[in-house]
Amino acid sequence: MSIETGRAYLRARGYEDRIQEFSVSSATVELAAQAVGCEPARIAKTLSFAVDGGCVLIVCAGDAKIDNTKFKAQFHTKATMLTPEQVLDFTGHAVGGVCPFGIDNPAVTTYLDVSLRRFDTVYPAAGNAASAVRLSCGELDILSNSSGWIDVCKNWS
Repeated sequence: MSIETGRAYLRARGYEDRIQEFSVSSATVELAAQAVGCEPARIAKTLSFAVDGGCVLIVCAGDAKIDNTKFKAQFHTKATMLTPEQVLDFTGHAVGGVCPFGIDNPAVTTYLDVSLRRFDTVYPAAGNAASAVRLSCGELDILSNSSGWIDVCKNWS
């Protein structure tokens, strides 16, 4: 997958016009916030974890960090992030540009963290490390085929 895959997925659903592509990297929360022109917390970062032999994607606010106790209570396992190679294998996206859209792998399950709900709009990656897409939390929920809203993060305001 790539920006083309993300673009095709969003185009088919009427959201292609929301994609922003940059001439600079948006691979980190800070870089993405600078490229978009928003506060870092509004960047919807997608984190990838190993759970029961599969991949769990957690989309959370840019200022949030995984709370290991909450993660273990939710998934009954320790929070173990995937390697960059595993992320690419599961999602088709490289680290820094992982987006939660159009992933056809049945071993991947996506959740949204409640840290995002305080914003009207958020900016997840659109398929590479130089892109973002402006979405409401409701649109993100639908477009990501989320398995639900969960509370597994800490340190967000």
